[in-house]
Order: sequence, then C-alpha cells, then structure tokens
Amino acid sequence: QVQLAESGGGSVQAGGSLRLSCSTVGYTPSKTYRQFCMGWFRQAPGREREGVASIDMNGATYAESVKGRFIISKYDNSNTVYLQMNSLKPEDTATYYCAADIYRRLCRSLDYGMDDWGKGTLVTISS
Repeated sequence: QVQLAESGGGSVQAGGSLRLSCSTVGYTPSKTYRQFCMGWFRQAPGREREGVASIDMNGATYAESVKGRFIISKYDNSNTVYLQMNSLKPEDTATYYCAADIYRRLCRSLDYGMDDWGKGTLVTISS
C-alpha cells in the first residue's frame, strides 16, 4: 500500500483552468514496477465515482467527458502525476481523487478502481 498526497484543487469560473498534482509519499518503486499505473477519479455530490484519466507505460486514457480538455502527465520514473484541466465546466465540479496501482505497469479500464487512493481535493466550477 502507498500513501498519495494531492494538491491543486480550488474554485474557478467556467472556461478556466486548474492543475492537480499527486505524489507518492515515502515510496520507491522496484525496478520491475518503476513505471506503474496512476490515475485520477472524481465524485460529484449524489453521483457515483467515475474515472477521469489514467496513465501507464503505454500512454494515457481519458473519459469521453474530458477528452480534449484534460491532460494527464507523469514524467518517466517519477512518482508524481499531474492533471491539467482546461475549459472547465460546471459539471466538472467534484472531489478529485488520485489513485495508483503500484503493481501494475498497465492500467485497467477506467471503469475499475485502483488499489491506493488519495484523500481527495475539491474542484468547484462556477457558471
């Protein structure tokens, strides 16, 4: 199990941008799993959690609702993942959670959760 620390949430108007970041705390991956799966999920009040984006050694995957607006990135051999959110909409309002599968080099579908989770950071978009 690994601890994840998120930052970067906040409030912006529709059309604005925010950047979230998430790092593992006190964790050094083995050589085999140096590039492990990380991702972002979100949960709005009264709604189920949904996958937003994930990234692994093969690249990035996005939910349809954020394609073309959000960019997930992670430097090689880094334990920090970023989510650049552009052209934000009120429906993007949610608590965003960083997640990681430290024993997976390839992420599963965004329909699945991951093993380890951050505490979440609130993103509020006003119209």
